[in-house]
Amino acid sequence: MSDDANPANFPDAAASSGYSMVRKVGLGAPFTWVRKGFADLMVCQFASLFYGVAFALMGWTVAFFYGAAYWLTVGAMSAFMLAGPIMAIGLYALSRQREQGEEPHLLPTLSCWRGNMSNLGLFALVVGVVTLIWARASMVVFAVLYDTGLPSAQTFFSELLAFKNVEFVITYVAVGGLFAGFIFATSVVAVPLMFDRGKDAISAMLLSLKVVARNPMAMLIWGALLVILVSIGFATGFLALIYTAPIAGHATWHAYRDLIATEG
Repeated sequence: MSDDANPANFPDAAASSGYSMVRKVGLGAPFTWVRKGFADLMVCQFASLFYGVAFALMGWTVAFFYGAAYWLTVGAMSAFMLAGPIMAIGLYALSRQREQGEEPHLLPTLSCWRGNMSNLGLFALVVGVVTLIWARASMVVFAVLYDTGLPSAQTFFSELLAFKNVEFVITYVAVGGLFAGFIFATSVVAVPLMFDRGKDAISAMLLSLKVVARNPMAMLIWGALLVILVSIGFATGFLALIYTAPIAGHATWHAYRDLIATEG
């Protein structure tokens, strides 16, 4: 680990708030990040796929709870939202190893999150609270606007795609998009910053908001690419997450490198 990347060199993250700045990137940058993420996957292979399998197992756990105990689905989805960014730190560590010319090794990445555990925990808490509010808001939308009772998953998605019950569909998508957009906007570079530079959680999330504010169209494309990668994984019964999740994780590291510049 280089001296610049060592969290110990950032004892007071608030005082070092001027050490980094947001870069302006082109609209093609997100595609470059995905390409670099795929290249990292090809080089790291076993280590990256280890995390991919972990993501797939999380997806299968959510599917199990939905089928066997649907009332626990929200809890399982919350765990997915909380554990996902933390697990991706291992992928960031692999990309950094490769960036520094080192041989990628899985074992050191399994505990790399400990360097800034308190702030990662705070970030996870914020995401968890927002996710639970999101779930509660969805239930309220169903209760107020869904006019045929609580639907099955198949019925719900078929009506959503057919654009039936237009008032419900628009409200449901708008509410979901609001919460998803907030989580995305506050986490674009937050976790890589906390991992790589010891940034505190609040400053890292605020800096992520600045990234989105300065690169709105590029971030829209980047968010769409992430949705596509995750959707491919979900559409294949979570099996493709073994590959798409590592690509997204590695690509996020390269997004962070392009979007945040160190002063001095």
